[in-house]
Amino acid sequence: MKRINILGFVLTVFLLSGCAVFRYQVPDEAIRTTPVPPLSAERKAEILALYHSLDQPVPVSTEVFVKAVHGYDHIPRDKELLTIIDFSRPSTEKRATVIDMEAGEILFNTWVSHGVNTGENMAEHFSNAEGSRKSSLGFYLTGETYHGKNGRSLRLDGLEKGFNDSARARYIVIHGADYVSPEFIEKEGRLGRSWGCPAFPPDVVKPIIRKIKRGSVVFIYGEDPNYLKNSLYFSKE
Repeated sequence: MKRINILGFVLTVFLLSGCAVFRYQVPDEAIRTTPVPPLSAERKAEILALYHSLDQPVPVSTEVFVKAVHGYDHIPRDKELLTIIDFSRPSTEKRATVIDMEAGEILFNTWVSHGVNTGENMAEHFSNAEGSRKSSLGFYLTGETYHGKNGRSLRLDGLEKGFNDSARARYIVIHGADYVSPEFIEKEGRLGRSWGCPAFPPDVVKPIIRKIKRGSVVFIYGEDPNYLKNSLYFSKE
């Protein structure tokens, strides 16, 4: 009996400490094998109406927003939240936006880094390969959290074969970093860069992770011709 109580105590401490990690299971249907249906004129009008009705100006172009929402529409998810990371913009701009799609509200807008081999201030080179230290484009579902060398971090599961489906194996996660700050920009003329992870400012990463973890959509956009031509989440019209 004493041994059972000790084991129970250890298990309780383990759970309360946040050390127990249960992997988020991505729905099989989230991994596309065929292109999404073409975007109808009616749905495009609805998306543009949403864009203009949000509670504050959307810091992404209408083109990127339409692509993001069209993909979001075809991803089974557990939360009605959409995070857009727009790597077509320089790192000196706040290019990460978290949107509550039901409430029509922008919850966060902040800086985010790209991979060290993706570019300097501009993100130009992308990869799905392990060891590339480059950012990966495409749609993701957020997974579980864990505490690592960068503090509280959030697993990402890539939904696009050949573009970001190695994210979990590459340890591409959302985490905080001191080099993502206006002070770093003032000193260096750009943000610092990660090994491929979308790194956020330390003062906002925890509330962002708490909000979007376990089953919300993340869309990382970049002006890469191969991705824009071959992603199954874009209509081929």
